[in-house]
Amino acid sequence: MTERERVEAVLHGRVPDRPPVSCWYHFGHDCSTGSTAVEAHLRHLEAYGLDFLKVMNDHPYPRGEVALVRTVNDLRRIRPLAGDAERLADQLGVLRRLKERLVGDVPMCATLFNAWTVLRAWTRPPSDVHAPPRIDGQDDRDALLSALLREDRVAVKAAVAAIGQTLGAFARGCVDAGADGVFLSVRDDWVDTPANGQGLYRELVRPVDLAILEAVSGAPFSVLHVCGRPRDFLGFSEYPVAVLNWSDRATGPSIAWARDRIGPAIAAGVDNLRTLPEGTPEECAAEVRDALRQAGERPIIIAPGCTYDPAQVPVENVRAMFQAARGGAG
Repeated sequence: MTERERVEAVLHGRVPDRPPVSCWYHFGHDCSTGSTAVEAHLRHLEAYGLDFLKVMNDHPYPRGEVALVRTVNDLRRIRPLAGDAERLADQLGVLRRLKERLVGDVPMCATLFNAWTVLRAWTRPPSDVHAPPRIDGQDDRDALLSALLREDRVAVKAAVAAIGQTLGAFARGCVDAGADGVFLSVRDDWVDTPANGQGLYRELVRPVDLAILEAVSGAPFSVLHVCGRPRDFLGFSEYPVAVLNWSDRATGPSIAWARDRIGPAIAAGVDNLRTLPEGTPEECAAEVRDALRQAGERPIIIAPGCTYDPAQVPVENVRAMFQAARGGAG
């Protein structure tokens, strides 16, 4: 089977010749854009023989005249932008060049962070630092957004909608540039907090998430990445995507629990926060085998729960994950 055939088999509930497997990480500031980003992705693809390529997106969302969101007036100045505005065009260029350079039949999905994540980042100055996300706890960004919600809920909702409109146009641009779908990162434990009350995500963020996915409804390989500790996992499983990816080891739910409860294909199985950086190759391989055991007769994609820090993860651990997925001793 080709990589695409292998992935498509899982998407349609068929057993492939072996489980597809992939992983991803931020390549660093020097490889975040242009030809260096393209080469970094291709080296990563070749090093492990990925069955699909998640294209990292370290191009910041265009802030335009609103350098920082601190007040309701800042929120009111946020407007929809073109899908190729400023640095978004640079990411589309990376996708086009990757599509030209890809060898073999490898599906490619383009990373997008949802509108709330973008707005949350906007409450601090831009940063080039990218690391695996913290699983638990809010910080000053969440406190500020909670205060803005109390002051003017309508302004927050309008800002999220404006950002989402831009992201929908950008998502369409990603598919036009050669991506087989988007990898949309969502997180509701930053939103449905005690300070905000339950149900805010469904009211204010979910419709914008769905509008972004609707913009690429014809794409065959869109992935929903549920980051953090999900409050409404089954709600996310209702999204119109081909694949659901989440940290089954670090946050749950387990693959065994999700197996008979969700429609999208499963991409999970390996702990990116503990086992990959701190475990042995044998422990990484054991998580793969356990993930396949939990899945039972349902085909799945083997993947970490989220990005990992390459400076902390031994190459041997990543290789063991791939070898175990391919039926090796690991």
